[in-house]
Amino acid sequence: MAVDMKKVKELREMTGAGMMDCKKALEEANSDMDKAVELLREKGLAASAKKAGRIAAEGIVEIYLSDDNKVGAIVEVNSETDFVAKNQKFRDYVAEVAKQAANSSAANMEEFFAEKWESDTAFTVKEALSQQVAVIGENLNIRRFERYTRQNSGALVSYIHGGGRIGVLIELACEKEDTALEELGKNIAMQIAALNPQFIATKDVPQEFIDKETEILTIQAKEDPKNASKPDNIIAKMIEGRLKKELKEICLIEQAYVKDGDMTVKQYMDSVAKQIGAPIEITRYVRFETGEGLEKKEENFADEVAKAIQ
Repeated sequence: MAVDMKKVKELREMTGAGMMDCKKALEEANSDMDKAVELLREKGLAASAKKAGRIAAEGIVEIYLSDDNKVGAIVEVNSETDFVAKNQKFRDYVAEVAKQAANSSAANMEEFFAEKWESDTAFTVKEALSQQVAVIGENLNIRRFERYTRQNSGALVSYIHGGGRIGVLIELACEKEDTALEELGKNIAMQIAALNPQFIATKDVPQEFIDKETEILTIQAKEDPKNASKPDNIIAKMIEGRLKKELKEICLIEQAYVKDGDMTVKQYMDSVAKQIGAPIEITRYVRFETGEGLEKKEENFADEVAKAIQ
């Protein structure tokens, strides 16, 4: 008996279960919707809809690099609790998401969720996510991804900090694909993870950003009583000096190198470039930190247990 696909769609919307699970449940229930829902609940596949409202602000960042080092992808997948984030089943799933992102042609999350899931093409990425929600027992969310395709000689280098709390993917351009690029990339990625620079170099800072910071520094300087008797040209030089100091702190290659404070990141790069015999450039980088910008739900454990009992 053929199953009406409209009923499959309706059952999927009601339960949050995967398309194929809904189809099989309807077949087994002879198209009886109530019986199909009951079957899905018995299998634990109808739980994801209820769990979807919970805040997922924990989780991990994962990175996938292709064997030829031409493609890299970084993803953030969230869970409700840190306990699940440390679970190997969850980590294996996130590794699959990172590989999916590396092979994806999606331009945004909506397109990504609609793609066929590579590990089982009977499902979309969204449906495979619902399956994981049912299996793991928490609300999960693939929050974001970024994909790099290396165009020139050089290297894509990844770094994961704190078991997945922070991830950095960096692209280096260099005429010589020397093994020293890997170590350089790791060290700079560690710098990015630790200090979270906003730009690669001062030349990359938008004029609007400089104008805004200058405006803020000017207001601060004029409101400081210690500057009341200082002439405008002196105050202007003070503002210029403070702005330069600020830009050094937020521009990667101008920061003090964390492993050797006596040199900047640029000077460290130049020393490795001299060793390799070819200039090195940081083309781009991306840094994901788990849960940044998300509201984390904090509940009293006793209250949580009481709710579960009720």
